[in-house]
Amino acid sequence: MGFLTFSGGIHPYDGKELTKDKPVREYLPKGDCVYPLSQHIGAPANPIVKKGDRVLVGQKIAEAGGFVSANIHASVSGTVKVIEPRLTAGGTKVNAIVVENDGLFETVDFSEHIMDLSTLYREDIKDIIREAGIVGMGGAGFPAHVKLSPKNEEDIDYIIVNGAECEPYLTSDYRRMLEESDKIILGLQICVNLFDKAKGIIAIEDNKPEAIRLMKEKLKNNEKISVNVVKTKYPQGAERQLIYANTGRYVNSKMLPADAGCIVHNIDTITAIYEAVIEGKPLYTRIVTVTGNAVNSPCNLLVRNGTSCQELIDAAGGFKEGRIPEKIIAGGPMMGKAIYSLDVPATKSVSALLCFGHDEVQDWEPSNCIRCGRCVDVCPGRVVPSMLAKYAENGDIDAFLKHDGMECCECGCCSYVCPAKRHLTQTIAGTRKQILANKKK
Repeated sequence: MGFLTFSGGIHPYDGKELTKDKPVREYLPKGDCVYPLSQHIGAPANPIVKKGDRVLVGQKIAEAGGFVSANIHASVSGTVKVIEPRLTAGGTKVNAIVVENDGLFETVDFSEHIMDLSTLYREDIKDIIREAGIVGMGGAGFPAHVKLSPKNEEDIDYIIVNGAECEPYLTSDYRRMLEESDKIILGLQICVNLFDKAKGIIAIEDNKPEAIRLMKEKLKNNEKISVNVVKTKYPQGAERQLIYANTGRYVNSKMLPADAGCIVHNIDTITAIYEAVIEGKPLYTRIVTVTGNAVNSPCNLLVRNGTSCQELIDAAGGFKEGRIPEKIIAGGPMMGKAIYSLDVPATKSVSALLCFGHDEVQDWEPSNCIRCGRCVDVCPGRVVPSMLAKYAENGDIDAFLKHDGMECCECGCCSYVCPAKRHLTQTIAGTRKQILANKKK
């Protein structure tokens, strides 16, 4: 029997051997922590503290600026130093709360927020998740309470947990599955119980046999949650591809997963839901993989929100002698963002720091398209990337839309296989961004 999968995709070198056997260790920040007010999709959060205020670990310091927004909580104790624009891993400056870390890590009493689960209504649980500031932690940062509040609640059939972790080098989800499987299962059970007929699926790529075995063993008597083994292939963990592989249902750019009866959550997001509902703890930590051939000791770190990326590199033993990286990426190598400064904070959506001694992409010299069709073969969105890139370069928005340019998920598969080394993904992504911005106007 073949593994569940989708049409298209690629098999890049995965680099996971650097950290897959490295247990998660907690890192406590030493310096100031910076909390951008926009570290999620939607409206920026509004600060509810001011310069000079003392804050504790777990204290809410910024309130959601609307329904599609998220609260932000302090991850250290200390004093609010300033609220000002700061550089983020995305390359933009946004308003941020800077807390001077006193190193004491005094924490609010989470026990005050713990309630008897049997007495809670569904809306109570959603309120807890909203109050905890939980967002999608696979990169997009979509507020979790919004995902769990679809218009068509009665049509939700599946809650899918993305355990594929298809991006090369990343192993944070894998370590979470091995070390905290019970939290994942119970977090998923909480989400499943929010809907009348929903079932849970934990989708894991077949290159993670230990995680598959462990999850299947713990769920052998569970009738509402199953483990699906999906084929190891990038971008298996992309939302649309994961839904198709596990349910056979198709989601296009005009649809939400809920329109296909599905809700997809990341491993870390599901864990955060467990911690909020069962332990009363808001979201202020996540696992970050620090890896790459320029790092002395690649590792998986439990990181507090707002920690300087420079500190995370130091915690991984710093850079190798003579291997000052030519490229550092926040996130995975396929969809992450290259950063030019380590003076940026790790946020809710930063899953990894990848440090490469040599920037191979910089060596590429794009040439003319040779019409080989490789980009079409690997495209999971089933579009023609070479054609879309041509329309984008010429500013032909009408042709771009006519040929389904918005179906591109910006996974990077086309750029990866292009023998002419054309910047297909970047060109298409720029036009998509422009179209979406015009729609908002």
